[in-house]
Amino acid sequence: MTHCDEAEAYIDLDELRAAKTALRTPLLKRRAEIAAAVPDAGSRVASLIAASFAPSSGTVVAGYWPMRDELDPRSTLEALSARGCRIALPVVTAPGQPLVFRAWESDEPLDDGPYGTLHPSEDMDVVEPQLLLVPMVAFDRAGRRLGYGGGFYDRTLAALRGRFAVQAIGVAYADQEVTAVPAGPEDARLDGVVTERGYLDFSE
Repeated sequence: MTHCDEAEAYIDLDELRAAKTALRTPLLKRRAEIAAAVPDAGSRVASLIAASFAPSSGTVVAGYWPMRDELDPRSTLEALSARGCRIALPVVTAPGQPLVFRAWESDEPLDDGPYGTLHPSEDMDVVEPQLLLVPMVAFDRAGRRLGYGGGFYDRTLAALRGRFAVQAIGVAYADQEVTAVPAGPEDARLDGVVTERGYLDFSE
């Protein structure tokens, strides 16, 4: 586990951003080393999700297309699709806006998006997920998540949770856990995190 200062309620947003950047930079480098050490992490996570909280048929599940050395969720998405879940992937529409989710089938091609992302084409249906699988740079046991700094998932979860019950599960390598992630009032908490070693439930 990587250690950092205890998270606190930051009032100064510049201070909060600086604290996140100071944590993010070395952890992104570290994640590449972690990914190389556990090449079967994606299949392990798929098994754990099926055993821990497999959603029912018909549930709309938002995954993500892995970038760089993010833990690959595609085995999980294939397994959930086989159970009857409807799979969606996020679309970045503009800076400062929540994500939009479009339905996706594994044989459908993906379009290039901003920030190196890939997403379903505009021909695919826009859907609202009940379960989100969320990538990250780091997490802590309070459900705080360190992302890439764009705030897309924070805005998205705030918008969705304002309308209906949504479960947000982080997907990460176990060694991405830190003692505490710097967080402010607008940072959305995760309901749990699944790693190659097990499922951590933060909802209780």
